Amino acid sequence: MFTGLVEAIGTVSALEELDQTSSGGGGTSLTIAGAAKDILGDAHLGDSISVNGTCLTVTEFDKEWFKVGVAPETLRRTNLGSLEQGSQVNLERAVSADTRMGGHFVQGHVDTIASIQSVTPDGNALTFRFRPRDPAVLRYIVEKGYVTIDGASLTVTKVQDGPEGWWEVMLIAYTQEKVVTASKSAGDHVNVEVDQVGKYVEKSVAGYFEDSAKGEFAILEKMVSRLVDEKLQALAK
Repeated sequence: MFTGLVEAIGTVSALEELDQTSSGGGGTSLTIAGAAKDILGDAHLGDSISVNGTCLTVTEFDKEWFKVGVAPETLRRTNLGSLEQGSQVNLERAVSADTRMGGHFVQGHVDTIASIQSVTPDGNALTFRFRPRDPAVLRYIVEKGYVTIDGASLTVTKVQDGPEGWWEVMLIAYTQEKVVTASKSAGDHVNVEVDQVGKYVEKSVAGYFEDSAKGEFAILEKMVSRLVDEKLQALAK
């Protein structure tokens, strides 16, 4: 689990395609260096590190770099397949018991990728508009709610639902210096993870209505019944 607070921006120093017989199962091995050294002081083999919002396992490391394996399925579902030597990536270690939750609960499981539709300056801030490859995720994105973009926890400022829907976030000047998104432009792609709370709420409500269809009171009937009872009690007084 992560917080969505990017700790460092690393640089892809090498990519190696893995054959089907390797532990990577035909995926890709990424070597990440540069500022990655800033988060390797307490690293161990098998640790989880978020790379552009994707939870990956450390397979090798030294003081200056670390390696992760990226499975074919991950390459298909994220923007990691478009990385090249020299590409920069957001990095965050998994949370520890004393981590401050300054962002929100992030799993590192990418839901979809989104394309940047526009980048609009607003004073010293930048407003990014994103359109998801899978429009279904829009039902989990709400104004002033959280969304994870390339591993960074950001606040949604505006949402437009529908098949051609989109949402916007604003990057303040400080954040622009800390995440790779600020250097991207219209047409580029980002990894997206929606707030998991929305998914749990949806499943709970769906389960409630499924039970209602089996003979239990519907949720609206319960609400109406409660309101009627409150009114009757008020009249009785």
